[in-house]
Amino acid sequence: MIVELRNIHKSFGSLRANDGITLTFAGGRVYGLLGENGAGKTTLMKILSGLLTPDTGEIVLDGRPLHAATPAAALRYGIGMVHQDPMDFVPLKVLDNFIIGRSDGLIPDRRRARRELAELSADFDFHFDPDAPISHLTVGERQQLEIVRLLASGVQVLILDEPTTGISGPQKAQLFNTLRRLAQQGKTIIFVSHKLDDVQDVCSEVVILRKGKVVGQAQAPFTTTWLVERMFGQVLTAAARQDAELGRPTFQAENLYLADRRFRLGPLSLTVAAGEVIGIAGIEGSGQQLFLQTCAGLFPPAAGRLRIGDADMTGRPYRRFRAAGVAYVPASRLEDGLVAGLTLTEHVLLTQTRPSFFLSWAQAREQTAARIKEYNIIGRPETPVDALSGGNQQRTLLALLPDNLRLLLLEHPTRGLDVESTRWIWTLLLQRRRQGTAIMFASSDLDELLEHSDRILVFCGGKVTQALPAKEISVQHLAELIGGKGL
Repeated sequence: MIVELRNIHKSFGSLRANDGITLTFAGGRVYGLLGENGAGKTTLMKILSGLLTPDTGEIVLDGRPLHAATPAAALRYGIGMVHQDPMDFVPLKVLDNFIIGRSDGLIPDRRRARRELAELSADFDFHFDPDAPISHLTVGERQQLEIVRLLASGVQVLILDEPTTGISGPQKAQLFNTLRRLAQQGKTIIFVSHKLDDVQDVCSEVVILRKGKVVGQAQAPFTTTWLVERMFGQVLTAAARQDAELGRPTFQAENLYLADRRFRLGPLSLTVAAGEVIGIAGIEGSGQQLFLQTCAGLFPPAAGRLRIGDADMTGRPYRRFRAAGVAYVPASRLEDGLVAGLTLTEHVLLTQTRPSFFLSWAQAREQTAARIKEYNIIGRPETPVDALSGGNQQRTLLALLPDNLRLLLLEHPTRGLDVESTRWIWTLLLQRRRQGTAIMFASSDLDELLEHSDRILVFCGGKVTQALPAKEISVQHLAELIGGKGL
């Protein structure tokens, strides 16, 4: 199948997301689609997959115009997209989400669907309980379920938006092997990513967007320097690591045990000093999210004690943790962090700690404009948060945090962000560190963990290591610990 995008234009108010894009994708290849956050990549792929309609321009499949005003219509043409934020039905079970969209009639063949799910999952080395609710799956696991659902629907053009986020190294290798095999079968694979190493590893051709326009195309091999120059218009240099002076203990976990429906984890004892950065590593779903949410007061521990400063916070409600200077930034931005449909200004109003009876919209818009400028958010005070790119949603979450925090908990703080946005996020986080805020963050990026952490916890199979000095760990050693070797 040959896909042609001809002179695609798409604007959101005064923002031009796609500005006259013309591209051709042929079958049998894996294309990398690169660009900084807000460059228009996801908007373009949402147009191709039927989620958005272009203002002008057309899409042509094998010489015939495509008329797909919905994702279901695009799927009938053989085009499917795995979104960065999973597009599933959280109240339903895994098998129900796998079946959704089938044309089996009024009563789907659940036995056959269960068998197909098991077979496709085995190909990718994914593991699902068909009867588990989607709410029990991590963000990474939900992305994996979307991949196998689309393959079962017979897609010929498979679009993947940041597909390696939240999956393990072996799962990523298996995914890449599968993408290559699908390309050999004649399918068209469009791989949207900010991870340059992944693009260099799996893609046979790359397309680069900047400010809604195509600024570069090339066939493999391509160097990191060339990719970065086209994406940002300049070569980016890494900032030197600056160690902060640590203060008094600001957080303590004493013989902590955590438990949910899937496993029990512990014991875990940890003391974190003011200004210290603790990295949290492990295969997605190994307990990192549960640990961070417990430290934020969202879930009570099964046993053990939690302290913030000198105060015993064990069993206290979330609002008490917030009052004590604890904040949590989730990986799922629109589901758990932001409110879809509300504007940036309305989010600023929601974060007011001392709301008055009457709302000052003029003052709120002024505050929002100041935060947009300070955090380099590509948007306006009246922009709905769900119209922002993933990177700008992440910047928004940080812009909404209180100024004075004792403990900041982050789950995949740079998930799906480009190189420049990642640097900017860490610039903001390390500013807070120098002000005395202790930081604990979970990440699937081993280089990020080693670069920014003072110490690292590794979660695996219901076990957790002691906090290990990051300077004494190599990438290889960290990967082995994540896989359970020597744990």
